[in-house]
Amino acid sequence: QKTAYEIPKRDWSSDVCSSDLLSDDVDVAVLARGSSGFSGADLANLVNEAALNAARYNQKVVRMLDFEFAKDKVLMGAERRSMIISENEKRVTAIHEAGHALLAVMLPHAEPIHKVSIIPRGMALGITMQLPADEKHNYSREHLEDQIAILLGGRIAEEITIGSITTGAGNDLERATDLARRMVCEWGMSGAMGPLTFGKKEEQIFLGREIAQHTDYSEDTALRIDQEVKRFVTDNSNKAQAVLGEHKQKLLDLADALLARETLDAEQVRRIAVGLPLEDIAPATGAAAALPPREPKTAKERQPIVPPLPPRPLTQE
Repeated sequence: QKTAYEIPKRDWSSDVCSSDLLSDDVDVAVLARGSSGFSGADLANLVNEAALNAARYNQKVVRMLDFEFAKDKVLMGAERRSMIISENEKRVTAIHEAGHALLAVMLPHAEPIHKVSIIPRGMALGITMQLPADEKHNYSREHLEDQIAILLGGRIAEEITIGSITTGAGNDLERATDLARRMVCEWGMSGAMGPLTFGKKEEQIFLGREIAQHTDYSEDTALRIDQEVKRFVTDNSNKAQAVLGEHKQKLLDLADALLARETLDAEQVRRIAVGLPLEDIAPATGAAAALPPREPKTAKERQPIVPPLPPRPLTQE
C-alpha cells in the first residue's frame, strides 16, 4: 500500500548533465583565478548571470565569454554603454589603459595581464585586469614596486602622448601612495627606516574594524617616513616613464587597438607589445570576442529585461 510519505522514483536517465551546458572553450582554472575570495552566493550569482547572458543570444551552451561578462558585472557593475563619451575623452581613456597594460607586460615581476577594456563600468571609464598565475600569500619587494609603477602608468602615458594629465588617475595615485606607505610602515621594506613598523592600530573587537591609528613615533620620524614614501613612488614613476618613453609607438598602437575593439585579451596585448602591426592581429577570441548585435524579433523582446521584485516580508497581523 502506498503511504503518504513515499517519494516517487525519478528517471535520471532523461536529465541533462550540467557539463553538457558548458562550451568547450570554458576554462575553469581562469575563472577560479578571477573569482578568488568569492563566497558561495557570489559564485551562484556569477553562474546565473552567465546563463542569462547566454539566453539573451539564444545560445544552447554557456561560453567563456558569458562567464567573463558575468564576472565583470559582478565585480565592477553592468556596462554603461548608454554613457555619452566624446571621442577625445575616449582616446584619453584608451591611452590611460594602454599605459597600465603595456607596463603589466613589460615589467618582469608584474602579475600576468588578463584583459584590458575601455567599456565604462560603474565609476570607471576603463579597466586593466591582471590575474595571478597561482595563489599567492607573500609578495616580494620587487613585485610591489612593479605594481606601483603599473598604477602610475596611466598618468605617465597621458603625459607622454598628449602632453597633459587628467583626473582619471586619482584612484591610481591613492592606491600607489597607500601601497608605498604600507611598504615603509608595515612591512619594513625601506632601507632608510630599517626593519621596523610604525603606527599601532586601535581596533574595537566587537565592531571588527579599525577605529584609529596610534602614532608611536616622533615628528622627525614622521618626516622621514613621508620622504621614504615619496621616494618609493617617485623612483617607480621614473621607471615607468623610462619604459613607456622607450616603447611610445607600441603604446600608441595599443591605444589605437583599444579604440577599434574596445576590449583586448592577454594574447593580443602581448602581440602588440612585441611590435606586430595591427593588421596582423587576429580578431578577438575567447573572453575578448565581441558578440554580434542581434535585432529583437518580436515586440516582447524589445522590452527591457526587468528583474522580478523581491518577495514581500511576512508580517504579523
